[in-house]
Amino acid sequence: MNKSTQLIVNAVLVLAVAVLFFLHFSSRPAAAPAAATPKVTMAADSTADVAVDEVATVASADTNKVAYVESNKLLEGYKGMQVARKNFEGKAKGWQAQNDALIRNFQAAVQKYQQTAQTLTNEQRAATEQSLQQQEAQAGQKQQQLQQQAAQEEAKMTKTVLDRVDKQIEKYGKENGYRMILISSPGGAIAYARKELDITAPVLKYLNDEYSAKK
Repeated sequence: MNKSTQLIVNAVLVLAVAVLFFLHFSSRPAAAPAAATPKVTMAADSTADVAVDEVATVASADTNKVAYVESNKLLEGYKGMQVARKNFEGKAKGWQAQNDALIRNFQAAVQKYQQTAQTLTNEQRAATEQSLQQQEAQAGQKQQQLQQQAAQEEAKMTKTVLDRVDKQIEKYGKENGYRMILISSPGGAIAYARKELDITAPVLKYLNDEYSAKK
């Protein structure tokens, strides 16, 4: 096998590694980016400028109520996120199938060349190797496109879910008289909080009830 042929065979391994990376990336559970975690929500104080229907949703019995929710438990248990992840995984299988086809087609072309290389002239071998290099480059570009598409779809999915969660946490805070609801996440800003301030369970039930009602 000449040097050019060896480079092409090595390229198959590089392409396979790229596919493994893509499959790991596209199939991992979608998690909320640190900058995209549900924002801190506050129940608005009553003022002369607040509309009557807005005031009606604010429980003013305790304006100093503060609590927090655990973002991981909230998103893992939220039906909206579970459905979004399932849909994303379905799309990921389609991207995986496309990548598998790229690998099979390229490997088949390389194997065919290896089997017939001894019968080809120098010019034919050079032309075939050039064609394989072009096929490799095109396959790599297609993989990059699929990876970008996966990243965009994941970001879109996450934003859609978090926007809905933000809105419902704000509504929950107003209805239950909370002055502030914080987000607790690994590596987050909350170093300590009393456990009784954790309202993840009731907020999660509130979110899932709302999701089921409007599904």
